[in-house]
Amino acid sequence: MELVNHLETGKLEIYYLKRAWSYLNFKKQGGGNEASWNIEWKYLNALFNTLGIGLEPTLNYVFSSNPSFSEFEDWILKNGKISQPIIKYFNTLVSGNNDQLAPASSNVLSDEDLKHFDEEGYVIIKNAIPKEDCQKTVELIYQFIEATPDDPATWYKQLPVKKGIMVQLFNHELLDKNRLSEKIKGAYQQLWKRNDLLVSMDRVSFNPPVAKGHPFPGPNLHWDVSLKRPIYFGLQGLLYLSDTEAGQGAFTVVPGFHNKIEDWLENLPEGAAPREQDLKKLGTRPLSGQAGDFIIWHHALPHGSCPNTTKSPRIVQYINYQPILLDAHDEWV
Repeated sequence: MELVNHLETGKLEIYYLKRAWSYLNFKKQGGGNEASWNIEWKYLNALFNTLGIGLEPTLNYVFSSNPSFSEFEDWILKNGKISQPIIKYFNTLVSGNNDQLAPASSNVLSDEDLKHFDEEGYVIIKNAIPKEDCQKTVELIYQFIEATPDDPATWYKQLPVKKGIMVQLFNHELLDKNRLSEKIKGAYQQLWKRNDLLVSMDRVSFNPPVAKGHPFPGPNLHWDVSLKRPIYFGLQGLLYLSDTEAGQGAFTVVPGFHNKIEDWLENLPEGAAPREQDLKKLGTRPLSGQAGDFIIWHHALPHGSCPNTTKSPRIVQYINYQPILLDAHDEWV
């Protein structure tokens, strides 16, 4: 099969996609020698995450069908989460023209912020997004979930787009504007100490107050990373779109645990499952904030939401930046 240049595109105008389609078809047909392809699976993972579809669903589709490249793109358009600004950003990274990227920021986080992150494992960037943009995003989310701020009965409507407190809203120019905030990107660049970072196409969250018949669905304290050691450096982040009190379902962490997790895992009783331990006993801290504040945390911190015992929903957007080629374990522990 002919080798496809990684800069060759189709109607989605994203680099690497046609090369990836060619490679997956090559594998499906029992292709042997892969040396000339120079394919990096982590690169494929970044590509399909950029398109908001994920690697596993893509593999399932390609290996169970025989799509032409045009059909492959149509399937992505139907099932993915397409953002032209995010595609453009991905293309800049893939092209290798890093001189087109702004230098890594060095002034979003102060020395005090960086020290706090090293010690506590999280940092809060105040006023990362203008409050008017937060309000517009909140209005978008209410409209998407068919709810209104002044009618609590509408907050609990069951919809396919709602998965617990998670809302499957990915595509909108407001969400892209928030994702591409220079202040948020700059903070991630400082913590990663590099500027070639790819932004995630993640969703939003709506956590209403606990009410009769509507208990808190979670997620409680957890990790989104394999606990196989060593645990590689990684970050996660969320944007408060509305003012959030500590008891308002605030984002909650076990501060400083990134500095203790290796010893903690080492000293668990033989056969004990780390994810089944009572993580609340480790000492939790709910993080209050105002609309526009952004929290970045080390992914080795146990983290989660908490029950909302106030009268107002907690509304957030998840945003992450990470290198395309990210160190990660294949085994999930």
